[in-house]
Amino acid sequence: MISFIVPAYNEERLLGATLDALRAAALAIGEPYELIVADDGSTDRTAAIAAHHGAILVSVAHRQIAATRNSGARKANGDWLIFVDADTLVSEAVVRSAVEALRSGAVGGGAAVEFDGTVPLYARLLLPVLVWSFRWAGLAAGCFLFCTRHSFAAVGGFDEAFYGAEELVMSRALKRHGRFVVLRQAVITSGRKADECVDDRVRRRLRHRERHLVESILGRAVRTRERCNAPASLAHDHGLRSEVTLPASGRPRAISGRRRHPATTSTQAPRR
Repeated sequence: MISFIVPAYNEERLLGATLDALRAAALAIGEPYELIVADDGSTDRTAAIAAHHGAILVSVAHRQIAATRNSGARKANGDWLIFVDADTLVSEAVVRSAVEALRSGAVGGGAAVEFDGTVPLYARLLLPVLVWSFRWAGLAAGCFLFCTRHSFAAVGGFDEAFYGAEELVMSRALKRHGRFVVLRQAVITSGRKADECVDDRVRRRLRHRERHLVESILGRAVRTRERCNAPASLAHDHGLRSEVTLPASGRPRAISGRRRHPATTSTQAPRR
């Protein structure tokens, strides 16, 4: 059986879609499943939404995602544990590939990641590099990680000494116990993570560089357009030719941007 474990804190806006996607994926591949929501002290309707979607509700007050995930895992009955963030959509293809990997002997794994909604330019540029780096290093992104119950117990679950990057620590621990795979299929997670993954100082620097890049591109485009729309007299004033000549072959040849060289008079006597 698959145990989907979803840690959540004030996720009333996105949790319902996440649970619906997990249910649809499990039904599509024909595997028994259970939904577990570990509610870490939410003050909104997170708990009510979890109950409405038929999830097992685990109420905690850790305010730490590693401990919250572990609390959810302790309530799980399945042999396969899949940890999914409350703002992440998982498709049938991802769940099917994860189950196939576990059946073939893998101890755990992760998946590629895509952002939904509008994200900063720097995030769109960096994401492919990060996805490739995680796959090359054999590490799972935090929004989606799966493993067997046996391997989870063997490594002692998520290390609660870490308040961030706990999924990377978990990935390395699982790799010491067996084969760890990063699926090529991608989960879709909230674009807000693009800003949450960097601190304020780095975010401001990246946004400044992004604005500078956009302004530079727009400025170059405007200057190019102005040159293209310049009157012919201006081109002649600068000694430029923009006419089209017709050589002896009959094919038109465009000459643009060349300087007109003044004619020179030869002082050599003609050969006899």
